[in-house]
Amino acid sequence: MVDAILSPILEQLTSMAVEEAKEQVRLVTGVGKEVKKLTSNLRAIRAVLHDAEKRQVKEETVRLWLDQLRDACYDMEDVLGEWNTARLKLQIDGVDDHENDALVPKKKVCSFFPTASCFACKPLVLRRDIALKIKEINEALDDIAKQKDMFGFSVNVTKRNERADHRVPTISSIDESEIFGRAKEKKELVNWLLCESSKEQKGPCIISLVGMGGIGKTTLAQFAYNNDGVKRNFEKRIWVCVSEPFDEFRIARAIIESLTGSASNFGEFQSLMQHIQECVEGKKFLLVLDDVWNEDYYKWEPFYKCLKNGLHGSKILITTRKDRVARCMRSTNVTSVNVLSEIECWSVFEQLAFFDRSKEECEKLQNIGRQIVRKCKGLPLAAKTIASLLQSRNTEKEWQNILESEIWELEEVERGLLAPLLLSYNELPSKVKQCFTYCAIFPKDYSIRKKELINLWMAQGYLSEKGAKEMEDIGEEYFNILASRSFFQDFDKGDDGEISNCKMHDIVHDFAQYLCSNECLTVEIHGGEESAMSSFGEKKILHLMLTLYRGASVPIPIWDNVKGLRGLRSLLVESDDYSLSNEVLPQLFEKLTCLRALKLEVCEQWLCKNFIKEIPTNIEKLIHLKYLSLCGQREIEKLPETLCELYNLERLNVDDCVKLRELPRGIGKLRKLMYLHNDFSISLRYLPVGIGELIRLRRVREFVVGGGYDRVCSLGSLKKLNLLRQCKIRGLGYVSDAGEAARAELEKKKNLIELGLYFDHLRDGDEEQAGRRENEEDEDERLLEALGPPPNLKELRIYQYRGRRNVVPKNWVMSLTNLRDLRLIDCRNCEHLPPLGKLPSLEDLYIVGMQSVKRVGNEFLGVESDTDGSSVIAFPKLKELMFRNMEELEEWDFGTAIKGEIIIMPRLSSLIIWSCRKLKALPDHLLQKSTLQNLEILGECPILQERYREETGEDWPKIRHIPNIEIK
Repeated sequence: MVDAILSPILEQLTSMAVEEAKEQVRLVTGVGKEVKKLTSNLRAIRAVLHDAEKRQVKEETVRLWLDQLRDACYDMEDVLGEWNTARLKLQIDGVDDHENDALVPKKKVCSFFPTASCFACKPLVLRRDIALKIKEINEALDDIAKQKDMFGFSVNVTKRNERADHRVPTISSIDESEIFGRAKEKKELVNWLLCESSKEQKGPCIISLVGMGGIGKTTLAQFAYNNDGVKRNFEKRIWVCVSEPFDEFRIARAIIESLTGSASNFGEFQSLMQHIQECVEGKKFLLVLDDVWNEDYYKWEPFYKCLKNGLHGSKILITTRKDRVARCMRSTNVTSVNVLSEIECWSVFEQLAFFDRSKEECEKLQNIGRQIVRKCKGLPLAAKTIASLLQSRNTEKEWQNILESEIWELEEVERGLLAPLLLSYNELPSKVKQCFTYCAIFPKDYSIRKKELINLWMAQGYLSEKGAKEMEDIGEEYFNILASRSFFQDFDKGDDGEISNCKMHDIVHDFAQYLCSNECLTVEIHGGEESAMSSFGEKKILHLMLTLYRGASVPIPIWDNVKGLRGLRSLLVESDDYSLSNEVLPQLFEKLTCLRALKLEVCEQWLCKNFIKEIPTNIEKLIHLKYLSLCGQREIEKLPETLCELYNLERLNVDDCVKLRELPRGIGKLRKLMYLHNDFSISLRYLPVGIGELIRLRRVREFVVGGGYDRVCSLGSLKKLNLLRQCKIRGLGYVSDAGEAARAELEKKKNLIELGLYFDHLRDGDEEQAGRRENEEDEDERLLEALGPPPNLKELRIYQYRGRRNVVPKNWVMSLTNLRDLRLIDCRNCEHLPPLGKLPSLEDLYIVGMQSVKRVGNEFLGVESDTDGSSVIAFPKLKELMFRNMEELEEWDFGTAIKGEIIIMPRLSSLIIWSCRKLKALPDHLLQKSTLQNLEILGECPILQERYREETGEDWPKIRHIPNIEIK
């Protein structure tokens, strides 16, 4: 994992020195030599890291050496961050004339040596500071490099697939009396093995058991393999422990030996495959491949081809920790093997821990034993390992010691339980290892929000852009790698099927803590427990999550007393009643200058009585800060201008800061800002004009254009923001210049996939009226025509548009070929619906509050009445359609006057009608669709509710076939 820190440092050292020379900014004498020496040391150390990280598990001295190296690398990261920030400051702020003459000479400067007069310049004092820090780190690295020679590390020539440990091969036999629980899984698995495959199935049916190490996959497979019914069903049964590396020759020989009773002497792989094919021909077989890691289908394909010769009904059963393995091996059935219940886990534990004990002993130790089992959290391997350890412990004190001990401090547990977890961990890419151990910052059983986790990884520099790939997309990849290898569990998914939340098993969490040497810590402080922070001792904490409960407070001196917090890189504070006083925050900003991520969020706003009222001006001290979240801080009215000195800031979250009136005017200096979250910051009436200079912006939740204010952004400020992916434009109700809209150049924003257009007024009372335009209907129509559609848009929202026509102009309809989700809300003057049937990719359509529409007809389909005899599909991909609050809508009918064949909404699955009180009927051919699974008639729809009433409604027979009907 240290390599994931060290390698980027080497890259930065090289590139930054080159950039300094290119920009002609002079550095302090000798820094070039120091950088060269530092680079040499780091390269020599990197060459032995693979061996060192393998040995750290069993050799404490190696572990300590790696800790020293890790600390030095973190220090180096901080220095490089200062160096980079100083350069950035010079580029953005510029310097006064005297400093400019000294630092940015007009003539080309070829050396790093400054003139004597330059030492008086403030930026060069910083440069000298940086050079001295680099020298100190070099001295530390000298010692570390010398120590590495004492260990006799081997240089990294190890094959990629070599693992740090070797798993004992599994066998097929099992004592069924040792299997507890899993009644449902056992029954399902046996049924799958015994059921007949479909006649269309060519080749053996593949079944996969997926789950984390130690969860019981192999035990489940052994049970099924030895089931009497399974034995009778298959002529040949073969068990192969695959593990890593995937050795084709070994696996092939094992299959042949199991089939024929003798090992093969064939030397060529082709001969082995041919022999397997001959052995299985005409035979019904069951092949179990236990502990498969290989994701390369092409390594598996030769086996599958030669196994196709088996009799119809043959089966292959795979156990794996990786969901991706199951997919790449083309499994027809995939079962996730989950944790045992507490009762089942207790049965596993009890059988071993209480074996051959007297009734009195069992009663005496049972209470402690049940507490130990709770710590196992349903993981059978943990229960077995700890129970085996306790077999030789007879006193309550010995059992209590194990209950209270850190699990990884127990050598026996480490040997038994660490092996499968370490195998999974070592298989991860080095960057993903960092991401995994960072998860130890969260408390056990914490519901981790996937998007927030990726944001925090980004803030720590774990994600780097690769070509066209965004950091967020790389974070998604890393998350999926961890999820597919069972490091996460208990997934919650959104409506789109994407994972939104997950948890970590307690033992996986302990393992992450073990790996990162307690760099991550979570602390809960209740009222009157302020001393909890003093328990940090001398630990060097890098990432801290602090949960403050009602009545709790953080004492002011804490940041001075706890030395281990000085290098803190993440501080995530969650509270339902903020007690960080005005005295604490300035102290915090003064001391914790290494922070990359700072989260000061309110968990339950409705419970909170005390909010942060002001952000201290010395926030500028946090020069490394990339992530700042003030979400839910309802009392903050403004942010200090010094916030704009945070040149590395990438993400600013002021969601739900309801009293925040304005952002700092110097926001244009935050050149690295990529994400601005300002949802529900309802007092924010405009954004500063400098926002238009932030060309790295990917997301602006609410791009508020201000009418009648000085020095505020306009629609034209969007011109340079070509990396935007998501943007909601508000305040369009004040814009009267269609030329200004054209200058936004929305049609050139190829990355923009989510867009909201709000024709609203954001002010109150007289001030709002003063900003209103004359002829608002015509103004809105001209404005929308001038806003060209982005070419790759997938989601579009249009709110409070006042025009009578063209709520989606013709040029938009023709261009929105990728649009999947469209919502038209409160466009009250529109008399007709636009021809949305022409949108080829539209899947979800919500039309709400269009109060002037009286009839929906052919124009909605986008099909002309004089269409020739050719076939036409309107709404080819539409799945969900909602009409809501359409107060004047009376008729909905189309298609009758069109010549030729027309297919309407062939994929519609959900139709929702809500508060359309004048609507008389729904189109019959929509109700008759076999694809329609859901029909809802809600709110005030008296005519429809009577017409389609269950059993008694005149048109009930037309809808009774729909699976889900809700009328109320």
